[in-house]
Amino acid sequence: MKRITSLVELLAYAKEIGPKKIAVALAEDAEVMEAVENARKEGVADAFLVGDADKLKKVTEPMGIDLSNYEVVDVKGGQGEIGIEAVKLVSSGKADILMKGMISTANFLRGVLNKEVGLRSGGTLSHVYIHQVEGYDRIFFICDPAFNIAPDFQTKVNLINNTVNLAHAFGIDTPKVAALAAVEVVNQDMPCTIDAAMLTQMNRRGQIKGCIIDGPLALDNAISEESAKHKGIVSEVAGHADILHVPDIEAGNMLAKAIVYFANNKTAGLVLGAKAPVVLTSRSDSPETKLLSIASAVVLSAYEKK
Repeated sequence: MKRITSLVELLAYAKEIGPKKIAVALAEDAEVMEAVENARKEGVADAFLVGDADKLKKVTEPMGIDLSNYEVVDVKGGQGEIGIEAVKLVSSGKADILMKGMISTANFLRGVLNKEVGLRSGGTLSHVYIHQVEGYDRIFFICDPAFNIAPDFQTKVNLINNTVNLAHAFGIDTPKVAALAAVEVVNQDMPCTIDAAMLTQMNRRGQIKGCIIDGPLALDNAISEESAKHKGIVSEVAGHADILHVPDIEAGNMLAKAIVYFANNKTAGLVLGAKAPVVLTSRSDSPETKLLSIASAVVLSAYEKK
C-alpha cells in the first residue's frame, strides 16, 4: 500500500477500508458519543454502545443522535461488568476494536487483561501517539508516552516492535527509529544512552527486524537533518525519524503534550500489544483527535486481519 504521510490521508484510507465495528465501554458521555457519531458519519466505524441504555438515551437525545444507527448493549451493572461486556464483543469477534468511554482506565484495562475473555496477546501493552506537525515532512510516532513508566531493556524492545507493526500498517515499510536521549553519545552515567546503543546494535544484527534503529540521538538531530549535519552525525535515521522511542514515561508524556499544546498539529493515540486495537483517549482530547484515533485503529485492524 501507499505510505500514509498525513493524518488527513489516514482518515481517507480508513474510509476506503470501510466501517469496522467498535465496542465502546460505558458510552453514555457526550464527548465520547460525538466522536463515535463522527466516525459513523465519515463511514469509518459502526459501534456497539455498552452501558446503561436509559442514561445513554438521556445523553444522545439533546445531541440529535439517533440510537437506531447503533447496537445498544444495555448493562445496568458496575463499571467492571460493563468493561467485561465490551471486551467480550471484541474477543468473540463481533467487534474489531475496543474503545474506552466513561469507564475508569483501571476498570477498562482490567477487562482488557481478563484471563478468560480479555485481549491478552502475550506481548507488552503500550501506548503510542501519532503526530502530524506543520513543517515536518511525515507523520511520526512517539512510544511510550502513557503506559510503561520506566521500561526495562526487554520492554523497550517490545515497545519498538509494537510501534513498528503500526508503522507497517501505515505503509511505512522500513520505519526509522530514533532511540532518544539527552545526548547523542554513549555516557556510562546516563543508562538510557547505553540502552539506545544496545537497541541499535540488536537491530544491526537482525535481532529487531522491520526497521532501522539509531541511537542514542538527541531530539534535535533525530528530526532535523541540518542539526545532525552540524554535529557531524551520519545516520539513515537522523533528520528523518518515523518513530521517536523515548527512555521513560516522563520524557514521552512531556514531549507528546508539548507537541499538542505548542505546535500546529494533528494527533491520534492508540494502545498496542493486545489482540485487537484499543482506543483510549483523554477527556481533554479534541473531537478531531478522537476521530483520528478511531481511524488509526481501523487501519491497524485491517492490516492485522490480512
